[in-house]
Amino acid sequence: VQLVESGGGLVQAGGSLRLSCAASGSTFLIKHMGWHRQPIGKERELAAAVRSGGDTYYADSVKGRFTVSRDFTKNTLYLQMNSLKPEDAAVYYCAAVGLGSETYDYWGQGTQVTVAS
Repeated sequence: VQLVESGGGLVQAGGSLRLSCAASGSTFLIKHMGWHRQPIGKERELAAAVRSGGDTYYADSVKGRFTVSRDFTKNTLYLQMNSLKPEDAAVYYCAAVGLGSETYDYWGQGTQVTVAS
C-alpha cells in the first residue's frame, strides 16, 4: 500500500485548504484511514479519522473546522480544513490501518501546512 498526500501549502489565518491522500497498491488491505499531524517540536497527534463503516473521529482542537471524508471509488482520503489557525501549522500525514490490525500500518510522506497570522 502506498499513500501520497497533496494539497498542503501556505494559507492566511482564517483561510481553507483541502488535503488529499491517494492510496495505491493493495488497497483492499486498508480498513480505516486518518490524518495525523506533527507541529515543529511537538509530538504527532491524530487530527481526524474515518472508519471503514463511516464513523469519524476529530481531535477537540479541530472539531467544527475540519471534515474528513473518504472516496472508495477513487481510493482517496480528504481533509477539508476551514478557519485555519496558526496552531494548525504542521506536517500532515495520511495513514491507514490494515486488515486485522488496530494500529496505523501504512503512512504517507507528509505534506506541510503553514498558516500565516
